[in-house]
Amino acid sequence: MEINNLSDTHSILNQFVSEIRNVKVQHDRLRFRRNIERIGEIMAYEISKTFDYSSKDIQTPLGNAPVFTPDNPLVISTILRAGIPFHQGFLSYYDYAENAFVSAYRKYKDTLKFDIFIEYIASPRIDGKTLIITDPMLATGSSMELTYKAMLTKGTPREIHIASIIASQQAIDHVAKVFPFEKTTVWCAVIDPEIDAHSYIVPGLGDAGDLAYGEKD
Repeated sequence: MEINNLSDTHSILNQFVSEIRNVKVQHDRLRFRRNIERIGEIMAYEISKTFDYSSKDIQTPLGNAPVFTPDNPLVISTILRAGIPFHQGFLSYYDYAENAFVSAYRKYKDTLKFDIFIEYIASPRIDGKTLIITDPMLATGSSMELTYKAMLTKGTPREIHIASIIASQQAIDHVAKVFPFEKTTVWCAVIDPEIDAHSYIVPGLGDAGDLAYGEKD
């Protein structure tokens, strides 16, 4: 399994990550969502470098121009609700992609213990396609695992890309164990060292869904 930590190479991505982490900036929900979206756009660009390309002849007003364009049939799968702006960033670049949406949530047994449930999935068939599963926060990896298993009810993808903005090292280790090793690639903007007792990434940024859309009851 290949792990791509985009913060290993300095780029404007670091500015957007710094703002979604910064408590002095992240209270601005509009800016928070837009930064999540912009990170999705950058990540979509990076992932596109791995696609298959072939030459096509394009008719211009003055002649023909050969252009190499991607051939991969794509499905972008997003975990609701924090994944919505991240998904939009990918869709801004992959406007020809098919889309899937999965509802995964934590049901707490007490203040610390919880189970993750999948209640909803809307997806096309994914057989032989490039599957990109997006979720801004990869804390334990359990939601990502259950989302992948839910997606398998729609077929078997040719390859899998896991895209997250902030991942914990524990989650990286978990997905390496449960995803098909040879055909899975992980993309993230930063890897944080740990999660706390509530399974939030430390230092992380807090609850991405609440920061994007407001606190839930």
